[in-house]
Amino acid sequence: MFTLDLSSRTPIYEQLYNNVVRLISVGVLAPNDKLPPVRSLATELSVNPNTVSKAYKMLENDGYICSTVGKGSFISSDLSIKNTEKEAALKSLEAELKKCVSLGVTKVELEELMRRI
Repeated sequence: MFTLDLSSRTPIYEQLYNNVVRLISVGVLAPNDKLPPVRSLATELSVNPNTVSKAYKMLENDGYICSTVGKGSFISSDLSIKNTEKEAALKSLEAELKKCVSLGVTKVELEELMRRI
């Protein structure tokens, strides 16, 4: 369910975060669905449990999941698909803009593109 690119410059916890947001936005993960326990997911992905824990904490801080001690982590029941899709689109756009900047695209060129859109 989760995919990681170990050769990516994006930190693993951020990739996990983005995976969950993407899966919510496309409807694979629905409100009240239970996420795998931190240790299980860490073992499955061969990563440190602290990495998974950090991603889960970020997701909880941003309102995507709710965690209860002893019960686990669940997709938040009050997520709206529209907000989730918007957040996913903005994350994707941010990544692409960073790529453009690293390739030398100027602010003027980006502004011109925005005007055309």
